[in-house]
Amino acid sequence: MNRDGREVIFEFVPIGISMKVSAIDVETGKEVSIVGPSSAAQTELENIALRKLRYVLQKASGASGGSEDEGEPPVRPDDGKGGIVA
Repeated sequence: MNRDGREVIFEFVPIGISMKVSAIDVETGKEVSIVGPSSAAQTELENIALRKLRYVLQKASGASGGSEDEGEPPVRPDDGKGGIVA
């Protein structure tokens, strides 16, 4: 369980010199994936995947803003350019 009180499952799949990390929200079944270097710390890859999952969940719920109280940057609206805003 993460600090949002949501249960999240992480899956790590090595792909060559990269690592694919999937984060699945147990309550909604929403899943996101990221790919990073396999040399990166597991906690760092988990944090990136978790931030992406939060973004997707916020976007799906129609909520705006971020968790500025928790020291995290606000999630910006999709500008159609793609990518992850960190």
